[in-house]
Amino acid sequence: MSDDTSITVSRTIDASTQDVFDVLTRPDRHVELDGSGFVQGDEKSDRITATGQTFTMNMSGPHMGGDYQTDNHVTGFDPNHLVAWQTAPAGQEPPGWEWVWRLQAEGSDATEVTLTYDWSKVTDPEVLKQVSFPLVERAQLEDSLDKLAAAVSS
Repeated sequence: MSDDTSITVSRTIDASTQDVFDVLTRPDRHVELDGSGFVQGDEKSDRITATGQTFTMNMSGPHMGGDYQTDNHVTGFDPNHLVAWQTAPAGQEPPGWEWVWRLQAEGSDATEVTLTYDWSKVTDPEVLKQVSFPLVERAQLEDSLDKLAAAVSS
């Protein structure tokens, strides 16, 4: 599913919701999951354990002129069901785009994983001029789900 302000992809992964959630809540593993190629690694971030936390990622992309960092503000956390965050340039408040991972058990050893990239809350005209949404395409999100499946099985 997608509209003018979000893209949603999903797939079933052959792993328990607990195993999938374990990978998603470890920022040090996010480089393994990134289908966009922007994530380079985490900045020694702790495991995500609650809404309100912030974790920092090392990134690289031409849209930001090369290397940069982001602060990711956790906006949703429900063990084995949901983890979400809004991304911002390091040291800034989030301008409104959000990554939402939802998990639904399909038995004890399979999980329906839904990833939504949502930029509907971006309202700053300067951000909208600078960033051409969607910055990450559907195929890259689908690749992230494939990479998550591989990461969970390793």
